[in-house]
Amino acid sequence: MSDDKPTSALVQLVLARWRSFYREPGVLFWSFGFPIVIAIALGVAFRDRAPAPVSAAVVGGSEATLSALRDKADVSVQDLDEATARRGLRTGKIDIVVLDTQPPTYELDPTRIEARYARAVVDAHLQDAAGRKDVVRAADRPVTEPGSRYIDFLVPGLLGTGLMQGGLWGVGYVIVEMRTRRLMKRLLATPMKKREFLLAFVLARALFLLVELPVLVGFAALVFGVPVNGSLILLAVVAVLGSLTFAGIGLLVASRAENVQTASGLINVAAMPMLITSGTFFSSSKFPESIQPLIQALPLTALNDALRAIMLDGKGLQGVALDLVILLAWGVGAFLLALRIFRWR
Repeated sequence: MSDDKPTSALVQLVLARWRSFYREPGVLFWSFGFPIVIAIALGVAFRDRAPAPVSAAVVGGSEATLSALRDKADVSVQDLDEATARRGLRTGKIDIVVLDTQPPTYELDPTRIEARYARAVVDAHLQDAAGRKDVVRAADRPVTEPGSRYIDFLVPGLLGTGLMQGGLWGVGYVIVEMRTRRLMKRLLATPMKKREFLLAFVLARALFLLVELPVLVGFAALVFGVPVNGSLILLAVVAVLGSLTFAGIGLLVASRAENVQTASGLINVAAMPMLITSGTFFSSSKFPESIQPLIQALPLTALNDALRAIMLDGKGLQGVALDLVILLAWGVGAFLLALRIFRWR
């Protein structure tokens, strides 16, 4: 038997959780592969390029109207009957329907950005063909630089979402799975305290982040040129705090769940509202003002906002202080509540 000084139960539990992370291919994929695949797919889909030509259908079109829209780089025009044109509009294959009346009548869905853009393009061409002269000729100066693109907005959101999923699934689901496999009964027979067992999961997630964060941020920087304008140390601190927060929420989800089906349902209940509202794929400001206080109080919103503030705006500790307070409150509150209501069986 070794003469080395025995290490604490907490250290042994953390090491055991660390080994289980990198031995599981599924954990590695969801931690590294999935965010990278999503970043590649959406980065390619929304890469820097000129907008696709708008799709316009002309109903009862005269040669003058059709010729005004033909051979234009930003318009794809079709001469269709009314029923076919409206079917295309309804299914999203056509952006705008032009009824060749005097003056022209446009049919479009005003809630679609593509439709409003199509109206502006089509109307400009028809007005020019009718002899319109602009009083002032404005000049365009295209600006596309790292920090202002969709991929720059997306990557911090994917990073925050990955931390959320790792905490909820990598901690909450695993604990419930251990409970259903009756591994908890074996641990209960050891002189281990409940807080050591739960804290080991939280700390193991933080350690795993030391590998996860550089891979994801480095990939985004090398492949898409996503900048990190702020402090790398502060970025790491925010990411670690976010990971600890969601690990605590994962513990809370798993505190009483008796089977993996219940755990999956609880995790989805916790994750889906944040995935939709917390600004992962689009800005949370698009939701009504009446629910903004609730959205801003969510931990994923605070995490995403803090990551973007550091990476894109170069903000320091003062600029993300409120977000850190929100994360800390969620993490500490969830862990203490989980510690209170957790049961082994």
